[in-house]
Amino acid sequence: MTGQLRHMLRDDDVSHEEQKQILELGMKFRENRFYRQPFAGPQGVAVLFDKPSTRTRTSFSIGVAELGGYPLVIDKSGSQLGRGEPVADTSRVLSGMAYGIVWRTFGQERVEEMAKYATCPVVNALTDQFHPCQVLADLLTIAQFRGGVDALAGKTIAYLGDAANNMANSYLLGGAVAGMHVRVAGPYGYLPDKAIVADAERIAAENGGSILVTTDPKEAVADADCVFTDTWVSMGEEAEYAIRSKPFWPYQVNDELMALAKPDALFQHCLPAYRGKEVTSSVIDGPQSVVWDEAENRLHAQKALLTWLVGQQRGDDALLA
Repeated sequence: MTGQLRHMLRDDDVSHEEQKQILELGMKFRENRFYRQPFAGPQGVAVLFDKPSTRTRTSFSIGVAELGGYPLVIDKSGSQLGRGEPVADTSRVLSGMAYGIVWRTFGQERVEEMAKYATCPVVNALTDQFHPCQVLADLLTIAQFRGGVDALAGKTIAYLGDAANNMANSYLLGGAVAGMHVRVAGPYGYLPDKAIVADAERIAAENGGSILVTTDPKEAVADADCVFTDTWVSMGEEAEYAIRSKPFWPYQVNDELMALAKPDALFQHCLPAYRGKEVTSSVIDGPQSVVWDEAENRLHAQKALLTWLVGQQRGDDALLA
């Protein structure tokens, strides 16, 4: 049976029920890392990196291998993409050999161009606009500690810091798909794109959730079930840290802010973290922090996503069960 070619380029590329399917698969992979092996053969998956990586490289490389496949890891300097080959040409070439394409790159238009010409699933492993694989792992982490996948809907999550970055965008969309109450707080000048907020509001309304964008960190954190943050300076902006960090100090996740959330609220950070800046050591190393489970869940969530995408393409319901 022939299925439908699907990609994961941004968090709302899946529906509420489809996201639940992926997360349920992720829970099964947590219990048994070899639960399914859709790439047995081994079948190759191209994993492309235009940006430095630790967690993404490790989790996708090990994940594809545990799915029975061969991860072909290609850095920017080792591909013709780095020398100006059109994305469309690369996509056609890789699709003829690989069973999936994973790409960590810059502009969102790049992964969209790759998907346009691909005949196998394409996964956004991070762009400047979205980081859907991270948010799947973060939702999986909440499900792990707070009652399973069915318990996600209705929970409140708060993100503090640079609210104009890819993590804020993905929390808005991914949380809305899950039916959560999503709150994003950042200073003026660092708030999310209005079009993304509008998409998130529409999706949240369909799934029983809500969206709040605010400049008040206390309003965002009040009675939240989980608090998130990210580095205040994205890759490539390190030289501007002293200037860029000034507006963000009121959004530092510290004991005072965490005390406003629910008593059993979780703390998550996509890492790398800078203690004493976006988060204090007492929080990230404290009892409410689940960042190491969150990092491990990148492996399980991404294996689930790849398995789900392959199941859709092949029309194989057994891979989705």
